[in-house]
Amino acid sequence: MKALTLDDFDLRGKTIYLRVDMNSPMDPRTMEISSTRRIEEVAPTLDDMRESKVVLASHQGRVGNSDYTGMDQHAATLERVLGRPVKYVEDVIGSAARDAIRGMQNGDILLLDNLRLCAEENYEFSTADAANTIMVRRLAGLFDLCVLDSFPSAHRAHPSIVGFPQSIPACVGRMAEREVRNLDEIVTVAKAPHVVVLGGAKVPDRIESIRMLIHNGRADSILLTGIIGNVFMRAQRRIRYPLGIRNEDEIVGTAHDLLGEYPDVFFTPVDVAVESNGERLELDVRNLNSGDLIYDIGAKTVDHYSRIIASAGTAFISGPAGYFEKEGYEVGTRRLLEAVAGSMATTIVSGGHLTSALKRYGLDTHINHISTAGGALVRYLAGVKLPMIRALEDAAARRAGPQVPPA
Repeated sequence: MKALTLDDFDLRGKTIYLRVDMNSPMDPRTMEISSTRRIEEVAPTLDDMRESKVVLASHQGRVGNSDYTGMDQHAATLERVLGRPVKYVEDVIGSAARDAIRGMQNGDILLLDNLRLCAEENYEFSTADAANTIMVRRLAGLFDLCVLDSFPSAHRAHPSIVGFPQSIPACVGRMAEREVRNLDEIVTVAKAPHVVVLGGAKVPDRIESIRMLIHNGRADSILLTGIIGNVFMRAQRRIRYPLGIRNEDEIVGTAHDLLGEYPDVFFTPVDVAVESNGERLELDVRNLNSGDLIYDIGAKTVDHYSRIIASAGTAFISGPAGYFEKEGYEVGTRRLLEAVAGSMATTIVSGGHLTSALKRYGLDTHINHISTAGGALVRYLAGVKLPMIRALEDAAARRAGPQVPPA
């Protein structure tokens, strides 16, 4: 990554826009943050800005989802992590936010509200268009420096990520710098066979990433769980009833095409766990009925997948195997993590939910690389140039100025 770092700037007295990713798992019952890992990762960059005025910007959840909330819990959690005051403003680009920024003193930390409260932040833009959004036009003039430390959302061409570096000097933060360096070291020693375990609920992201991984030689076997596993079983006609997900026909059609192109790459569950009379019940997939809610993979699938993981040269797992927050349905997620941690492979665990689970099960010390990033990490491993990294490299090139060839 040919980007500038914090070491290239004098940060004292500067007003700094710091884009982080504190998007955290939330307990669906209490709506409280259930893992503070991403919030804790902000600390190293902030430690280097103690003599600056730092404006933190992040998002939480997606519009319409249950975890789409304000950032008040994040501010309180970050304050506890840092042992320093963190001011919070229930505004992003309005007069309350701008006045709060103008009133800051050196050493202050101000957290803006959920960036996705702004409509623009829910869309992807070209670089030029991102710089011309209302968000960037209203806020950029208040800052001396843009610091991007948001690797989990580095694959998003949102204004908060690719817009500000067009208007003000920009560099990478400590967390993202460390993440890229560690990943590059791992990729250089990664060896075949590459076994990828994909789960979770972000189906469009997973579908898009699968083809990239296969094309770039990073997926010899793909073991599917979670909702993405259900989609592929629907494409195989092993699940014969609608799943009730958005754009289902299109997504299942894409899965069907992938199965046809790469018939020897994909593995789908043979048994799953559903709830019956309040208890976990494991069923062969062929015995599923319309209305059965799949909460986990079954024991036979876990055993099958674990044998494949044991033979891996590189094992990458992203996304839980099911509704692991619900008691009794964490079994598949836990046992697959145990299989990865116990393998002889180079191991990578990805995503906020799995990093939380690793710590809960005491497996975090047995993994080569743990990242809170999900989709961004998958794309990076597939060799895709991420929008955040491209924006940082472009900003560094502009600061260096035109290169005059020697006479």
